[in-house]
Amino acid sequence: MTAPRFSFVPVMDHEIHVTEWGDRSAPPLVMWHGLARTGRDFDELAQALSDEWFVICPDTIGRGLSSWSQNPEAEYSVEYYAGIAADLLDHYGFEQAAWLGTSMGGMIGMRLASGPHADRLSCLLINDIGPEVPDPAIRRILDYVGDLPDFAFASQAETWLRAVYAPFGPAPETFWRRMTRCSLRRRSDGRLTLHYDPRITVQFVASRDELTTWDRYARITTPTHLLRGRDSDILPAEIAALMQQRGPRPGMTEFDCGHAPSLSRPEDIALVRSLLARLTGG
Repeated sequence: MTAPRFSFVPVMDHEIHVTEWGDRSAPPLVMWHGLARTGRDFDELAQALSDEWFVICPDTIGRGLSSWSQNPEAEYSVEYYAGIAADLLDHYGFEQAAWLGTSMGGMIGMRLASGPHADRLSCLLINDIGPEVPDPAIRRILDYVGDLPDFAFASQAETWLRAVYAPFGPAPETFWRRMTRCSLRRRSDGRLTLHYDPRITVQFVASRDELTTWDRYARITTPTHLLRGRDSDILPAEIAALMQQRGPRPGMTEFDCGHAPSLSRPEDIALVRSLLARLTGG
């Protein structure tokens, strides 16, 4: 069974923590997480696909074990994250890589695929996000991300995480136990809180124009497939339908969950494997 490796990569005056899976000589695959999550969310998927791919799962700045920004209004933005992503591709020597992005990670992928780095992506799997994010969904995100909870014990944190992230849908017990272990940091008073910088939500104010990007989406020609939770408020059915008619005109697979499919079950992994093979001509 493949075990992960961990690296700290210096990029744009930051230190990016990256979980690596598989043989470096294999075709590269980047998996990028959502707003308040980390690259460890992909452990089951990355481990399984590492028999065919060299998989990297970065922690975005302000999350996990990556450094925090001293200039959050400028750096906690999709544009800045895309710059970090492009530099990571350079660091690893990837001329071209497949991309799977959940939520914010999908926004970063769309940003890359619609700009000067478009030829760096061999395919794009967008997990439950679109070029428009509805206001009610933004308000819901701010409710649970903006104010960091605190816990006396990890067991309390696991209960909280399972409730808040229940829309991820069914996932193995190992997924939830790891989510707890990788989502916590201890404060100076000894209590536990979540891993991320609470200022990451500034992107919803300082970079609000990044939440509606149909013009950029229309320029994407990268082979693309859309993954969607049927009960998702981040990617409503009407926005998903418009995405299928514009830009890369992706196919779509729906899951019986909300935002966003965890992609951690064996059947999810088999689906992603087949999609990557089809989109890259493998």
